[in-house]
Amino acid sequence: MAGSIKLKRTLGVASLFAVAIGSVSSQSSYVTLLNGAGLGGSLFFIALFIAFVIAVCYSFSFLELSLMMPRAGGLGNYAVVAGGNFLSIGVMLGGYLSVAPFGMPVEVFLMEHVAKVIHPGMPEHWGIALVLLLTILNLLGIDVFSTTQNLLVYVLLVALVSIALVGLRSPVQAGSVFATLTRDMSFQGGSFISLLILAVWSFCGLEFVCPLVEESKDPNRSVPRAMLGAALILLIIFFGIAWAGMRQVPVSELSFSDIPHWLLVDRLFGHTGGVVMMFFTLLTTSSVLNTVIASTPRMLYGMARMGQLPPWFGKLHARWGTPWFSILVVSTLILLPLLFLTGKKDLLMVMLYSCTMFWMVAYGVAHASVIILRRKYPDVVRPFKTPFYPLPQIVGFVGVAIILLKNTPSPNLARGVYVNGALLFIFIITYAVPWVLFRMKKGLFEQVPMDELLGSPKE
Repeated sequence: MAGSIKLKRTLGVASLFAVAIGSVSSQSSYVTLLNGAGLGGSLFFIALFIAFVIAVCYSFSFLELSLMMPRAGGLGNYAVVAGGNFLSIGVMLGGYLSVAPFGMPVEVFLMEHVAKVIHPGMPEHWGIALVLLLTILNLLGIDVFSTTQNLLVYVLLVALVSIALVGLRSPVQAGSVFATLTRDMSFQGGSFISLLILAVWSFCGLEFVCPLVEESKDPNRSVPRAMLGAALILLIIFFGIAWAGMRQVPVSELSFSDIPHWLLVDRLFGHTGGVVMMFFTLLTTSSVLNTVIASTPRMLYGMARMGQLPPWFGKLHARWGTPWFSILVVSTLILLPLLFLTGKKDLLMVMLYSCTMFWMVAYGVAHASVIILRRKYPDVVRPFKTPFYPLPQIVGFVGVAIILLKNTPSPNLARGVYVNGALLFIFIITYAVPWVLFRMKKGLFEQVPMDELLGSPKE
């Protein structure tokens, strides 16, 4: 089975675009977006545009790396060539695999919370059924995943545009008029940094397209168009949603609500708002879950092909050509917190916070990898070259540094975040050090030649 089965090249621009939009358009991103709009007013639009520039910068780095080394696996491939197996395993387990047990349960619980606010009689744990359904669909092949993702995302885009247009065209209710929004626009030191951090979180995740590069048709054209096109469309949608929220919802409510998107929809659609919101929340959560259940297993699959994980992670199903074992592992990691951490909101937020910090480190590794590999392999073919290199990498580093240094957790979460982050780091060391030294028989930071990576056996 290992020698004859390969990933299928079926994804075009439209499907990859749906992956990019779906990986970013989570409920939590719209919560963050509207909270920032309430806190910052017109100043938040400046933060949002700067966050878009930072997103384009990390997109440039991932595009250059992924098309130079067009292999399933994502950042792990690039990091192993730039910094060795220990670095590669660390950023993949800490920055990406941890999204499944730490980030996705929060998204599902938020969906269930919104549903209970709208319909108090909703059954418990119905989000588990959604995870199981999406797992089955992903197991059935990349075509089934793509069809599902396209349906979810393109309907979601219609819903987002409709909400923004209704919010902008309706008379101002209890929000702010344009004259108020443009008043006193000035940078206020730390407060603007806080707004920028909220805006940056709204754009994280576009790189989840890259692990699907081996399943993409004409990736040299389709992958850049999908990632950069999604970034631009999201900027427009985010501007529209944020402005609509400012116009229709009092800033005192918008700023600190844990479900500000429901406040906006309720103001706009009245009695039918519950139906609209249920539709919206199901689409957003389903699209991001579907992306993670599809993309993260391809990362594990790539790690197994490099020998960084046990070979079961690199197995492809004989009929459907999907990394079935990795899909089941990722799905299980999402399901376990849903089963055992219900009602433990503080613990979930600690887990999410720790995960996002490792995610930012992963972005820093991507920018560093571009610079290292430009020097180490100056003559290698790069189907996508970063415009104005190395300026985007420098801007990206600055953005990562700001978030890591300034985005300190609240006092009631700080101890848990640092303990959880330390435990995650200890887990990575405990696994990666003996595995690299004794199973792979390589140095921890021994760089893998690019031709060896590209010539490694495919499952």
